[in-house]
Amino acid sequence: MKFIDFHTHIYPDAIAEKATRSVCNFYQLKSNLNATAETLLNIGKESGIDKFVLLPVALKPDSVCHINDFISKKASEHSEFIGFGTLHAGMENPLEEIERIKSLGLHGIKIHPDTQQFSIDDERLYPVYDALQGNMPILIHCGDPRYDYSHPKHLKKILHMFPKLTVIAAHLGGWSMFETAFSYLKDENCYFDISSSMMFLNVAKLKEYIFGYGTDRILFGSDFPLWNPASEKDTFLNLNISLEDKEKIAYKNAERILNL
Repeated sequence: MKFIDFHTHIYPDAIAEKATRSVCNFYQLKSNLNATAETLLNIGKESGIDKFVLLPVALKPDSVCHINDFISKKASEHSEFIGFGTLHAGMENPLEEIERIKSLGLHGIKIHPDTQQFSIDDERLYPVYDALQGNMPILIHCGDPRYDYSHPKHLKKILHMFPKLTVIAAHLGGWSMFETAFSYLKDENCYFDISSSMMFLNVAKLKEYIFGYGTDRILFGSDFPLWNPASEKDTFLNLNISLEDKEKIAYKNAERILNL
């Protein structure tokens, strides 16, 4: 079975160790992984994961272009990588950067409202969402009980305002608030990845959300470097669901979204 990991992060070698520690500290987690391209590629070779979607986050507006250039370079160097770009609500000319992101060969946009400190429904993002409708997918970190920025209620509002927007709601729509996310998003028009979810849910609850949302809308993801894609893959394969549903989640839904 093919596998596309739809949720990974890498950093330049010089800052990868520091960045990994910073991400772990933000979520109060520990990881023995180092978020370099080489580490992720080696895991892919050893575990049989074919492709990784790279999801960068710019914490400041003036770092957007530099980060997008880095992701584009890594994706051009390694066919295993599928790059997304990043944007920031506080940046100037985000629509111009969307066009540049496309010219760089990147396949979508990632935002992380909690670390970037703006709400999913920040009005500065409305032109971005409108420009992305029918154009490029956007993956949005959703859910964190410590903050309101990424609450699923804000995503629900955006999905109604921009009905042609292709959204992947990370972490089953609400990290650490899975039930709340399900109540808001179960009937909405979006996709969900299972990154940073399987370790926090028992099998029965995980399957309840997967089938409640519908297997046509679920994407495999690991959230590397917080979790090891190889062990996340094994956990997923051990779920007692049909081969047809596993194939949808492992790669078929991703291929459809990304037009692969």
